[in-house]
Amino acid sequence: QVQLVETGGGLVQTGGSLRLSCGASGLTFASYNMGWFRQAPGKEREFVSAITWSGGSTYYADSAKGRFTISRDNAKNTMYLQMNSLKPEDTAVYYCAAGNRWTMTRLALWNQYDSWGQGTQVTVSS
Repeated sequence: QVQLVETGGGLVQTGGSLRLSCGASGLTFASYNMGWFRQAPGKEREFVSAITWSGGSTYYADSAKGRFTISRDNAKNTMYLQMNSLKPEDTAVYYCAAGNRWTMTRLALWNQYDSWGQGTQVTVSS
């Protein structure tokens, strides 16, 4: 019943920007921590960013700090990832994830999350 749908991926040049969106349904959105992960070909899934249920705290991987901004709009049941100054190493499938605030302990770990979207492809050319 929980559904997460990522949109906003695409092909951009080095230095360009994209904004990813993750729309959620089938859950009480404001009760869930949300996160973004990515997986490049031949690589493990890695943490990118996360935001707590209220938006009061945000977390970023070192690779994302200073370039990416995570946000959420609980009235719209939507989470966003603004990505600026994109680099070829950002090329990956980006997934959004949701985890219940009452059970999660570490937002940067993929196995802490309950639900996942299908992913959206981000390709940065160089």
